[in-house]
Amino acid sequence: MRRILAFLLLTITAVAQQLPREDAVRIAEFYRLAEQIQDRIWPNWSKTPAPLLLVTDKAEFLTHYPAPPKDFTKVAEDLYARPRQFDTHLLATFPAFGPPAIIVIGQAQNTDAKSSTPWLITLMHEHFHQLQDGQPGYFEAVEQLGLSGGDRTGMWMLNYPFPYEGPEVVTSFSKLRDLLLNSLATSDPKDFRKIAAEYVMLRKKALVQLSPNDHKYLSLQLWQEGIARYTQIKAAETAASYQPTVDFAALPDYEPFAAYAKRARTETLDELRKADIGKLKRVFVYSFGAAEGMLLDRLNPEWKTEYVKHPLSTDALFDVK
Repeated sequence: MRRILAFLLLTITAVAQQLPREDAVRIAEFYRLAEQIQDRIWPNWSKTPAPLLLVTDKAEFLTHYPAPPKDFTKVAEDLYARPRQFDTHLLATFPAFGPPAIIVIGQAQNTDAKSSTPWLITLMHEHFHQLQDGQPGYFEAVEQLGLSGGDRTGMWMLNYPFPYEGPEVVTSFSKLRDLLLNSLATSDPKDFRKIAAEYVMLRKKALVQLSPNDHKYLSLQLWQEGIARYTQIKAAETAASYQPTVDFAALPDYEPFAAYAKRARTETLDELRKADIGKLKRVFVYSFGAAEGMLLDRLNPEWKTEYVKHPLSTDALFDVK
């Protein structure tokens, strides 16, 4: 038995030493970037732990986690490894080993980000999920919504039977989408206040049409995924003046942060402009919720301090007089 365990230990160590240098550079740059910009986006965001699990073809690498599970072997300072278990394309944040929540992410080329700079900004999106999950009573509050239908895996958040294709839903949210885009395109303060007031009124009407459970589910998704996408855009824009390390800037797929920042907001607004809730279904909440965050920046400048006081719903943030 001891010989088997010794062999496994040697195998894990050998696999762990295969962490590509490019991935090590990206991970180090993420923590450096987060340290410099996170509190400029959300109050006290830096107090949120940011453990990360990188999934490569053969191994998984865990860092910034207080108590690594026993199947991980230490391979460097604050770096632990084990043979791969998760999918190499995974991009999620959840308490994989118990709290705190961990960012579980594949290598840049295996995710939708494709390259280093977008990958880092995507990590900021996932790090914001860690802020959400770290709110006192978050998991209990989600359970108390009563939407899981007994599912203990968390997949109900993706598979909840929301009536995306319902005629009333499609009509009302198409109108809201157009009005939301118009409000963001308006620079005149008077016109903005008029359009924003109309938007808030129609938003309330659209939500009232939903069943109580459907309302709770959509509110959760907008609060969670929509504002995470908003945060991703703000991270890109805040990072525009960020000076990367020499090692990161030397990566073959490096893109200057200022260049990426210029298109981050436009890409999401273009996505929303073309969005059809009946076809996109849950994916609709990303661009829609992000645009609502942009609207709140103008409508209610103090909304971020209120955001954590109203968990799982942004409805109260639109009650501006």
